[in-house]
Amino acid sequence: MLFLSDNCIFVTVKFTAMKNFIEELKWRGMLHDSMPNTEEHLMESMRSAYVGIDPTADSLHIGHLVGVMGLKHFQLAGHKPVALIGGATGMIGDPSGKSAERNLLDEKTLRHNQNAIKEQLSRFLDFDSDANNAAIVVNNYDWMKEFSFLEFIRDVGKHITVNYMMAKDSVKKRLSSESSVGMSFTEFTYQLVQGYDFLHLYREKECTLQMGGSDQWGNITTGTELIRRIDAGKGYALTWPLITKADGTKFGKTEGGNIWLDANRTSPYKFYQYWLNTSDTDAEKYIKIFTFLTKEEITGLIEQHQEAPHLRVLQKRLAEEITTMVHSKEDLENAVKASNILFGKSTSDDLKKLDKQTFLDVFDGVPQAEISIETVNSGMDMIAALAADTGFLKSNGEARRALKENAISVNKEKVKEDFTITTDNLINNKFVLLQRGKKNYYVLVVN
Repeated sequence: MLFLSDNCIFVTVKFTAMKNFIEELKWRGMLHDSMPNTEEHLMESMRSAYVGIDPTADSLHIGHLVGVMGLKHFQLAGHKPVALIGGATGMIGDPSGKSAERNLLDEKTLRHNQNAIKEQLSRFLDFDSDANNAAIVVNNYDWMKEFSFLEFIRDVGKHITVNYMMAKDSVKKRLSSESSVGMSFTEFTYQLVQGYDFLHLYREKECTLQMGGSDQWGNITTGTELIRRIDAGKGYALTWPLITKADGTKFGKTEGGNIWLDANRTSPYKFYQYWLNTSDTDAEKYIKIFTFLTKEEITGLIEQHQEAPHLRVLQKRLAEEITTMVHSKEDLENAVKASNILFGKSTSDDLKKLDKQTFLDVFDGVPQAEISIETVNSGMDMIAALAADTGFLKSNGEARRALKENAISVNKEKVKEDFTITTDNLINNKFVLLQRGKKNYYVLVVN
C-alpha cells in the first residue's frame, strides 16, 4: 500500500509473523534432532522445506503420516512445504532400515503412484491457494532422468568421499549384518542422489531445510554437505522420531499388513478400529502427533482419560479426528455405526446400510457357512440355518431350544421357529447374520 506524508512516499508491506515450528514439534513429541540454529533460521522469514516420500505404492500408509503432519505444521507456521516424490530414488532403493534391496519400479508405475499420492496429500496440505506458502509437489525423476552417469560422478560424486559415505549408520549396519546379501553399488549411491535432491531444491526452490525420520539423518546431512561444498551455502536438517508401539510391535502394521490411507486398501472402518484399539500409553502419544488439537485440548482429554480410563476418551477422540481427516465425516459416522453393530445396539436397517467390504471387516473371524442361492430362493427354515445345514449349533434339538428361549436373531431381529430366510433377508445380496445371545455370531454366505 502507498501513502504520502510530507512529500515522502511510504510503502507498507503485509507481514505475517512466523509461528515457532520447532516449539510446536517439541511439545507434540515430533522432534528427534535438528542442526544448530535451525530454529533461528525458521523464525527469520518464510522458508521452504521438503520431505521425501517413497512412491513404491499408489497410496500412503500411516507410517508416512508423521512426515505429512510435519509438512502441515510447517505450513501452519507460515512456511512453504515441498513434498518430494522419490521417482528417481524409488528406482534405486534406500538402504536405511532395510535388510534387503527392494524391487525397482518403472516410470509409468511411478507416475501413477505420484498422482495418487498428491491426491491424498491434498487432504492435508494447501496446494491450490494463491498464498506465498502454498505447497508444491516435485518428483526427483524430473531432474535426474537426463543426468548421465559421467556427469553425476564428475559434478556431484567427486565432492563426497567414500570414507564419508561409509561412515553413515545406514551403510555400516548393512555391511556389518550377518546377511549374505550385502549392499549393491546402486544402494550405496542412494545417499548421493538424495543429497543432490537437496542441492537441486536449494538452487531451484530456495529450499533450505530437509526433514525426515531419524533413520534419514545420514542421507539428509549428505545434502547439507553438498550445499556447503559445491555452492558454499547453508542447508539445515531436522528429523522426527520413528514411531513405536508400547507393546513392542511395529506401528502401522496389523496381521493383514499396512494400514493404508486409501479406502480401497484399508476400509474406513478398519482404519477407525486401528486407532480405537490403541493402548492408553500410545493414545496419549499419538493424539499429539496425529491430530491438530491444541495443547490445551489435549491436556484436557488426558485428564478426562485418567479420571475414567474405561471410557477410552483419548482413543475415541484420536480415532474420530484422524478418520475424519484422512477420509471424511460421513466415513467416520459409518465406521461408528459399524462398530456399534458388534459392541452396541443396532438394527436390521443398520446392517443393510453396510457395504460389502465393511460387513466383511466387521465380522472378520466370525464363523461362516456357504449356502446356495437356490436354498434361499425356496426359503430356508431356521432349523436348517442354525444346525442341519450350517453347524452353527450342535444339533437340531439345541436349535429348537434356542428358538423357544427367544435367543436367536436374524440380521439383529428376534425370530421364532416358524421364520423362513428368503432373499429379502440378504445383506448386499450376499450375507445373512445369525446370532445367539449377545455375542455369538454366525454368517451365512450365499453363492
